[in-house]
Amino acid sequence: MLKWARKSGTVRRAGVEGTGSYGASLSRYLLAQGIDVIDVNRMDRADRRRRGKSDPLDAQNAARAVLSGRACARAKAGDGPVQIARMYKLTKASAVKARTQAINQLKSVLITADPALREELASLGNAELFRTCARFADENSQDEGGEVGVLRATRITLGLLACRIGQLSEQIRDVDARLARLVKRQAPQLLDVVGIGPDTAVALLITVGDNPERLDSEAAFAALCGVSPVERSSGRRQFRRLNRGGDRQANAALHRIVFTRLRVDQRTQDYYERRIKEGKTRREIVRCLKRYAAREVFHLVRQL
Repeated sequence: MLKWARKSGTVRRAGVEGTGSYGASLSRYLLAQGIDVIDVNRMDRADRRRRGKSDPLDAQNAARAVLSGRACARAKAGDGPVQIARMYKLTKASAVKARTQAINQLKSVLITADPALREELASLGNAELFRTCARFADENSQDEGGEVGVLRATRITLGLLACRIGQLSEQIRDVDARLARLVKRQAPQLLDVVGIGPDTAVALLITVGDNPERLDSEAAFAALCGVSPVERSSGRRQFRRLNRGGDRQANAALHRIVFTRLRVDQRTQDYYERRIKEGKTRREIVRCLKRYAAREVFHLVRQL
């Protein structure tokens, strides 16, 4: 495809739709060939209804979006430590979801369990409950009729679910350790900032990508994280609201940073009190603090 495109002239930029999914391999190949890859959003819905939908139309739309300047976001490289962190983060998220589901199932089984068994386990905390139930998995699973068979099946079910919870917890701890080592090796300056731990640092690094130079300014990073102010003025009333777009995982990471600082950082607490006296609402103050946090993080990740 690249050879065919170069027959018409020098290829400097390429618009690719879905650079983080189906177009990831194509994006990496083009970047390796020294071509700027621009991430193109899907075709406008009104335009799609008017012109229809096909692969040639999608390709033409991507090219026109790049030529007109409507699409200007450079694609992530996806070939370095940040991509490794993204893989680990994906593994952890699925393990956490599966563990939560297993815990809910275990506790729902307890609700309908034999009263004697339920009373035996009712006073235990989660950790002790899982350890106790895990010992049930070794019991004989021979089918029997009547109440005894149901009780044994319940105990075996609780044991299998508890073992699954233990395995998933071990996977989560292993991935957490890998992420902590990766962040400490690749971006130790982030861990020195108040309110940023390994998990928060990973979320921000994933948003930036392996090529932070694609972000031209701190305003671009703030918009990418969904913390840039958006005008909402009308008539004589001048007002700005919080951006509801952007990467929501990065937005949540900045949210955690701000609320951690509100609890433990004296400078942030003083700022909050001063803006309250000026008549600002809590939501407006949090918006400003998230914007300040995004500025600080941007200058740190640019050092990578």
